[in-house]
Amino acid sequence: MSNKVILPGQTIGIIGGGQLGKMMALSAKAMGYRVAVLDPAEDSPCGQVADITIIDAYDSFEGIKELEAVSDVITYEFENISAEALDWLCSHAYVPQGKELLEITQNRITEKAAISASGSAVAPYAVIQTENDIYDNIEKLGLPAVLKTARGGYDGKGQYVLKDESDIAEAAKLLQNGPCVLEQFISFHKEISVIIFRSPSGEKAVLPVAENVHKDNILHQTIVPARISGKAAEKAIMAAEHLAEKLNLTGTLAVEMFLTDEDEIFINELAPRPHNSGHYSIEACETSQFEQHIRAVCNLPLGSMSLLKPAVMVNILGEHQEPLLARIPALYNWKVHLYGKKEAKFKRKMGHITLLRDHVEEALAEAEHTGIWSCSKERIGG
Repeated sequence: MSNKVILPGQTIGIIGGGQLGKMMALSAKAMGYRVAVLDPAEDSPCGQVADITIIDAYDSFEGIKELEAVSDVITYEFENISAEALDWLCSHAYVPQGKELLEITQNRITEKAAISASGSAVAPYAVIQTENDIYDNIEKLGLPAVLKTARGGYDGKGQYVLKDESDIAEAAKLLQNGPCVLEQFISFHKEISVIIFRSPSGEKAVLPVAENVHKDNILHQTIVPARISGKAAEKAIMAAEHLAEKLNLTGTLAVEMFLTDEDEIFINELAPRPHNSGHYSIEACETSQFEQHIRAVCNLPLGSMSLLKPAVMVNILGEHQEPLLARIPALYNWKVHLYGKKEAKFKRKMGHITLLRDHVEEALAEAEHTGIWSCSKERIGG
């Protein structure tokens, strides 16, 4: 437990200048904080709104030290911070989130081991060091199975779905990037997520359970409230609270889960930061995930996360940005967020929209009717 409080007027340092950092910064600035950001890009989304921008590599000690010198508290928007930089920061700066949970979630092997050790269920898996390890474990785990790199990888990158043994040789190329995890393919009813927050003083808050729909391994839609049973929602929240306690959470933890037809829950992945599936909370909840994250790391009282209205969040990828812009004059009561990235690339997250309607089915039908997301061509602008 800590009594240290960071007050408005002080400076919050953010490692990472992407859209999560930008939305953190906007919430922090609305509350009266100053914001410093470290990012290698000259015109990062977060850098566009920060008070202080430090343009340097994430693992640059010069950049890290410069961020520490101007910050009263330091947080991050992504996991891939070097161990050396993190060690130095935790010894020389105020990093209330610490390094243990971040280090666990940087590697799928340590992450799955920690989840299992906590007593939570994960899909059956094996650690893969060589191609022979795949052959040795595929009979036990069965097919289909998913091979994932232990480090890095997001939005479907660093993954290969094995449908039969003939896929093994191609999948094994992932081992060029280091050890992998081979997971049994879980037959699930829905993908859901719970985002939980905890301040240094021990106060907790939880967002409503979100239902997530993926396309090509990238989050497409988040639907709240999730269309699941009350029993399943209760189990999901209990699972997130259990993990937060066991992993000694400070800050934010997004817990991605598989829900089976029998309402059983398997933990898929963890993210110790605000998460794409919580973006709907900006408009749909009394307190957004970004404001809550700032409150948590600054040790302010946490806000209510009550859902104000049913909501659907839909991601805008590179191929969707132009169709969205063309239709904006006719889109009533749409909450449009574009992140300020310079180049619209195929499958790159460029923004999101949120629809607040009386029923989620109404929002889903309205989004579908626009045709914005029917564009799947790799050629941008065509």
